[in-house]
Formats: sequence, C-alpha cells, structure tokens
Amino acid sequence: MSVSDSSAATSVATRYGTPKRVVPRRQKILLTTVIAVLALVFVAWLALGRGEAPVTSKDIGFSVQDGTMTQVDFQVVKNPGDTAQCAVKALGSSFAIVGWDVVTIGPNAADSGTDQGRTTAQRAWVRTESPAVSGVVDSCWIVTAK
Repeated sequence: MSVSDSSAATSVATRYGTPKRVVPRRQKILLTTVIAVLALVFVAWLALGRGEAPVTSKDIGFSVQDGTMTQVDFQVVKNPGDTAQCAVKALGSSFAIVGWDVVTIGPNAADSGTDQGRTTAQRAWVRTESPAVSGVVDSCWIVTAK
C-alpha cells in the first residue's frame, strides 16, 4: 500500500466514517429465528391469557334516592360456587366519585338467577356525600373459588 493509498483511505474515512461491519449470514439467521420464536411466544401468551374473565358485571340501572343515597342495579356473571366482590361507585355531576361501596356476592344455588346460577341480579345501596347523577360498577373480582 502506498502513501497516497493510505491517505486516500484516511480521507474517505474522515469524510464518510469508517465502513460498517458486515453481519455474517449465520448471525442474521440466528437473530431472525430468535425474533420469530419470541413473537410466537407473545402471540401464544395473548391467545391463552385472553380467556373468559372469572367474573364480569353489567350495569342495569341506578336510582338516586336523595342527596345521600343512590341505588345501583347490576348483573354479575361468575361460577356459582365462587364468592366475588364488586366495587360500586356513585358519580356526581362533574363525574367525581361521591360515594363508594364494596359489595360481596356469595355462592349461588344452581336454581338462582339464570344460566344455572352463573348470572345473578344484584342491588347495592351507596351512601353519597353529595347528590349523585350516576351509579355504576367499577370492577369485580373473585375472593374465593371452589
């Protein structure tokens, strides 16, 4: 290599940066395989983790009794032998929570409610600190399972 060749290479490297390292084909295949396996595991996790929730609720209606009490009607779907709890809230005109209560729904007999005891109607009374304009179920969860 002559002096002019090395100065030309230095000039090119200074101007454009050093040449990029070439990734060998085997490393590319390995990296692609790892990414594909991780994507497959993620899709399987989503598919298996998105099953039916152990307890669900559906708001049916509400009734504001006065400035201190709101009645909330809702349905709960769960396994008949499970005990669930639901957080029920009353909302004011600015959608702020003005009342909150946790209701416990015990095990059901197979002949209670519908769907062989899986779906039952519930009514909760929520004490409020100011007049409510809405009453809803915030969330439900299983306490004990059979």
